[in-house]
Amino acid sequence: MSDIYRDNSLKYWNETHKDVKRSDIKTDDWLYRFDDLIEASASPILDLGCGGGNDTLYLIDKGKNVISCDQSPKAIQSIIKNFPEVYDAKCFNMLDGFPFEDGSFEIVIADLCLHYFREDDTRKILKEIYRILANGGHLIFRVNSINDINHGAGQGKEIEHHLFETESHTIKRFFDEADIREFFKDFDIEFMNEEIMTRYSLEKRLYRCCVQKKNVRG
Repeated sequence: MSDIYRDNSLKYWNETHKDVKRSDIKTDDWLYRFDDLIEASASPILDLGCGGGNDTLYLIDKGKNVISCDQSPKAIQSIIKNFPEVYDAKCFNMLDGFPFEDGSFEIVIADLCLHYFREDDTRKILKEIYRILANGGHLIFRVNSINDINHGAGQGKEIEHHLFETESHTIKRFFDEADIREFFKDFDIEFMNEEIMTRYSLEKRLYRCCVQKKNVRG
């Protein structure tokens, strides 16, 4: 990501993440399909791009230890305020690498946060996620679909294939099935489905996926 897109992204999300009360944070049911994996996880679960804490809340309600992460200081401040029981909260940009040891997590959650990067940066981030996952660990994520026309698909200047500059001068990627298979080819894809989310005022089309780090000997 060029410096200008990186700076604009941080500005945008700091302005987006308003001070909210825990009682106003809502969850949707996208993670329920993977409850067996979540419940079986003995290590803390990493919530990347946690934002206001929708998925952090879901995981805490499941009795799990959660490490919530976001590039926005305002988002992390809100997490700490609303979830004093959170295992940890870290503020960092995924482009700078992840502050975790190899094989630290059985589960990483990345909800609508992996589609804001150039191709090379996306691959760099996925390589980091692969590194911090334990052998056989799972990445559970959602990303924009190329059919998400209500939220910018096919609109604005195309920077790369399926990557567009938005009105806020940030960048946003939209995936099709072939894109997912290519970007996540180092993982085993266990679940992939294009779906509609209704949490926003306009319906959003996205892919819900679960991929597994291949077991590596040695």
